[in-house]
Amino acid sequence: MPKINLISLSILCLSAFAFAKSGQELANDLKLNPSSKAIKQWERIFSTPDKMQQIGIDKLSESDKSALKKYLLDHAADSDKPAVAGK
Repeated sequence: MPKINLISLSILCLSAFAFAKSGQELANDLKLNPSSKAIKQWERIFSTPDKMQQIGIDKLSESDKSALKKYLLDHAADSDKPAVAGK
């Protein structure tokens, strides 16, 4: 019985990761352009619950918030690799 539980739990975790959206997909869904703001501006948004709520970030899971934040910071206007229009 414990093996079945372990296998079931493993399959559940793997399926959650397989269907998780990337930061770019989440940004696209929320219509966010990473290069529209500087890194400090994105950090301020993620540190203010009201601002996250205005954009819809507050409805995301913690792992989705983390992936979205990483994507937005990595491609912010003042980052090493800012997002290019249409990508």
